Amino acid sequence: MKKLVSANEVKVAAEKGQKAFYVDCNTIITAAAKDLAKELGVEFTSESSAVGNSPCNESSLPKKENRENEIDPEMIFQVVKSVLANRLLESVSSPNLETPFRADGDSKSGLKIVRGRTVNLETFDTGDSSTDVAYREVISKEDSQMSAGFLTIEKSSFDWELCYEEIDIVLEGSLTITINGETYHAHQGDVLFVPNGSKVTWGSSDYVKLFYVTYPANWPDLMAQQ
Repeated sequence: MKKLVSANEVKVAAEKGQKAFYVDCNTIITAAAKDLAKELGVEFTSESSAVGNSPCNESSLPKKENRENEIDPEMIFQVVKSVLANRLLESVSSPNLETPFRADGDSKSGLKIVRGRTVNLETFDTGDSSTDVAYREVISKEDSQMSAGFLTIEKSSFDWELCYEEIDIVLEGSLTITINGETYHAHQGDVLFVPNGSKVTWGSSDYVKLFYVTYPANWPDLMAQQ
């Protein structure tokens, strides 16, 4: 049976400091795993270079069109299983890496590119320990007059008073927001603007992932002064 390498396995290898991921002729690498390996600097290497038998050189590998014809029910099952497992892991805070996320850019111009697949969330303090809320700020006051980041809510709700302006984009799931006694629902692709001074209740009956932008960027300092 062929072995399937998923994005989660690549992530675990990177967390252990591995720069090479050994594979053989019977290994199938998902597209997501290849993309993440490139982002994390992990290189797929033939296992034959580490062991002296069962050589797996390019000439012995099946041609692309032949590999496509070799797909069988067991392989499809393994692919679906891997996709479902990765989806379940998205709502769980990932183990801490050396840095909370990977970013590239240009120091002269100030350009910053945050690699979203590498962002690790941490618990967001809502004031209620029973809530399941996590976030990670990826643009801060050191970068801009605005801040930005990711936030997830899972089967929880919490009250919040804003001392800043906020724009949110729903990336996954569904959000409920209650303001002035009225509850509104937002879904994937929807954009919200929440004015300064608003008293709202954020929540999700299932799971939601947001990308937020706030102005000004020093909102944590402003919250502490309240």
